[in-house]
Amino acid sequence: MGRKLDLSGLTDVEADHVMQVVQRDMELRKTEEMRLNEMKKALVEEGSRSVLLSRQHRFNDRCCIRCCSPFTFLLNPKRSCLDCCYNVCKGCCTYSKKDKGWLCSACQKTRSVLPR
Repeated sequence: MGRKLDLSGLTDVEADHVMQVVQRDMELRKTEEMRLNEMKKALVEEGSRSVLLSRQHRFNDRCCIRCCSPFTFLLNPKRSCLDCCYNVCKGCCTYSKKDKGWLCSACQKTRSVLPR
């Protein structure tokens, strides 16, 4: 960003095309930045909700911290997230082959948004 383009060696049509591409790129960057900001905001809200739920007496031993569905032995077993250590159901987590463990949906999004 902040670089000046030297379009003097191009025809008017070529210069217009380059400017359209640059403008489209700027619009896409702005849209992506807004999307990432919304995702970060949603993750902060999810974290706040999780903290509130975890303060309830043994809530996370009985129910998923993400969707609040109750755990059952065979149909909906609890799995511990590697990052936040909350218990989550099978619908709210995915297995990370790299880390050899489960990641809840919120921690997975956090990993995709924030560089490690």
